[in-house]
Amino acid sequence: MADIRTYPLARHLRGTATMHVRHVRRGKLTHDGTGLSFFYRPLSAVLSEVPVDDRELPLLFHARSADYQDLAVQASVTFRVTDPATVCARIDFSIHPDTGRWRGTPLEQLAGLLTETAQQHVLGLIAARSLAGVLGDGVEQIRDKILTGLSTDQRLTETGIAVIGARVVAIRPEPEVEKALRTPAREQIQQDADRATYERRALAVERERAIAENEMANQIELARREQELIAQRGVNARRQAEEAAAASGVEAEAQAARRRLLDEARASGTRSLGEARAAGEAARVAAYAGLSQGTLLALAAKDVAGGLPHIGSLVVAPELFTPLLARLTAAESDGAAGGR
Repeated sequence: MADIRTYPLARHLRGTATMHVRHVRRGKLTHDGTGLSFFYRPLSAVLSEVPVDDRELPLLFHARSADYQDLAVQASVTFRVTDPATVCARIDFSIHPDTGRWRGTPLEQLAGLLTETAQQHVLGLIAARSLAGVLGDGVEQIRDKILTGLSTDQRLTETGIAVIGARVVAIRPEPEVEKALRTPAREQIQQDADRATYERRALAVERERAIAENEMANQIELARREQELIAQRGVNARRQAEEAAAASGVEAEAQAARRRLLDEARASGTRSLGEARAAGEAARVAAYAGLSQGTLLALAAKDVAGGLPHIGSLVVAPELFTPLLARLTAAESDGAAGGR
């Protein structure tokens, strides 16, 4: 909107770079262009202001497909005014000379013209196709149809309006139909999720089975090795027992040999001792054989005395000692006589 300042008997207008201003005074065009700044008299001036920048127009309209299903199409159109003089002649863009505001609603008229024209082309396209076809690949076709239809529309061209681009934001059926259409997709997604869950569980079960089989194989291998260990231990025990028995036999034989040698030595010693004793007794007997009776009696008394206990004092009566001396004297006499 232009900036208008009030002065006595005059007004000053300062436009913008995106607004095309036309100033007509007494039927003649005085100023025409964008970014203008000028003074004018309000009582004789006719001012028009047309936007020449790119404008976005949102579109929302309903249509019915070939299978009688209602659709809501949400789109947007980009347009601009290419011929301000023609637009001013076809649509009222005049502004108040004191406030600079539009006297009417030119942008709303322009939006209605574009909306109705676009809706006319889209309705024919959707009415010739089914709901599934429109939802499947209708976005590009609807966009191209809107762009082509608005660009080639004769009325818009004669009005001085050019359509630059079109975009389809959404195509939505009724909520009940949309819910029904979503159900198969949701079921498919759920089935895929269930299948993935089942495959994941099956994979987990397979891995658990592999782990169990591996553990069982390990246990079997450990049992086999334990059996081999027990058998080896038995062999070792038998070998140790045999070696111990052999060692015991050798030791017993050695002990028996030692005992036999010891017994033989003892027997030989005993035999030698007996022989020595016998020889001694024989020598003693031989020695005693040549002695007299008194000598033998004296030796016998000596032996007897040696075997008696200790006697502190001994009293011998003369009657006991006299016969003994007589016998000893007689024995000595006989011995001397025999010597001669």
